[in-house]
Amino acid sequence: MGAVAGAHRGHSHAGDASAGAGRLAAALGLIVTLMAAEIAFGVIAHSLALLTDAGHMLTDAAALGLSLLALRLARRPATGALTFGLRRVEILSAQANGVTLLVLAGFVVYEAVQRLVTPPHVRAGLVLGVAIAGALVNLAAVAIVSGADRRSLNVEGSFQHILTDLYGFLATAIAAIVILISSFRRADPIASLLIAALMLRSGWALVMASGRIFLEAAPEGIDPDEVGAALAGAPGVVEVHDLHVWEVTSGFPALSAHVLVGQDRDCHATRRELERILVERFALDHSTLQVDHAASELLEIAQRPGAPGGS
Repeated sequence: MGAVAGAHRGHSHAGDASAGAGRLAAALGLIVTLMAAEIAFGVIAHSLALLTDAGHMLTDAAALGLSLLALRLARRPATGALTFGLRRVEILSAQANGVTLLVLAGFVVYEAVQRLVTPPHVRAGLVLGVAIAGALVNLAAVAIVSGADRRSLNVEGSFQHILTDLYGFLATAIAAIVILISSFRRADPIASLLIAALMLRSGWALVMASGRIFLEAAPEGIDPDEVGAALAGAPGVVEVHDLHVWEVTSGFPALSAHVLVGQDRDCHATRRELERILVERFALDHSTLQVDHAASELLEIAQRPGAPGGS
């Protein structure tokens, strides 16, 4: 029997991708406008927390721009040597977003520690006003991007950037209130450290998730041993080997396996039954199954002691 591949069902529609790109573009406009204002007010107010947020928002803008480019490239059809097209450009974008968050968090921690030792004068009233405005803008951006397809790791990376910024503005506003009430100037760098911690958490999660896809690990929630057992337990199946389960890109799991069936079994009917099991039990609708008849020698070896006909 030759290799038989299950038909791939589309994992996203052009209309959905276009809607997602529109949401990312709208969020990008909000972020760029706010970033420019925040840089100006951060310099005037001598606030590291504001400048930290502005730096993070620069990465937000870059992340959104990269995500938009990745969405456009991922929609291109497969051609030539790129048999899956450019689907994994989205994963490259997500990994770049994660690495950027980690690097920026390192710079923030370094600067915050210095300001903890020698805290500068902070114009807390100005900081509070900008932080509240920033929180409102980021809340709008979060609402916009959350409506996109967040199953895409690329979109999720941009969402995490914006969500971290929202938390950052809230922390900055709290720090400004503390300074206004108690004149405790170290509240500003402390808020920056909290923002950096959030950036580290989000960045690490993106790097790990994208790394799993690049290493072709099984998708989260799918146990290859369980999949193999389900296939091997199907009627007429003698052996399953060369089983591979991986993720081409976020939301696009794939499987390949070599299956041996009894001499009296219909290979095509068995393949269709195995494909049904993969789709219904594991949501694996892109499968390549090579189904062959087992040799008589293998059937003899496969019999267990004490089984009918065995020794």
